[in-house]
Amino acid sequence: MTTAPSMRTPLARVRGLGTARSGTGHFWLQRLTGIGNIVTAIGLIVIVLALIGKPYAEAITFLSHSLVSLVLLAGITSAAVHMRIGMQVIIEDYVHSDGLKFLALIANTFFAFAIVLSAAFAILKFGIARLLT
Repeated sequence: MTTAPSMRTPLARVRGLGTARSGTGHFWLQRLTGIGNIVTAIGLIVIVLALIGKPYAEAITFLSHSLVSLVLLAGITSAAVHMRIGMQVIIEDYVHSDGLKFLALIANTFFAFAIVLSAAFAILKFGIARLLT
């Protein structure tokens, strides 16, 4: 097994084989959203436990409070970002066609955005329902 001689230094040869300079940011964002998911999951469990046995009108009133709405929205947003980054890693590792990879990454981002947007709409709807009653 012979290699062709090269004028490039070993460092120059290795530089082109690394990440796309965004791997560390995604790595830390994945860890931070994981921690955020744990924190907001505790809040979501408290919210669910507080709603047990409540009538519909009282549950809507409870869910429309700003602190509860903030916990709900933070939980959904953190989970969606965490999901998007995790799926991005899977797509980048296992989809080998460049065109299909591009489409899958775009679809992944739009899906995460749609989840957050629909959750925000639902949470705002609770707040508007409270104002109207």
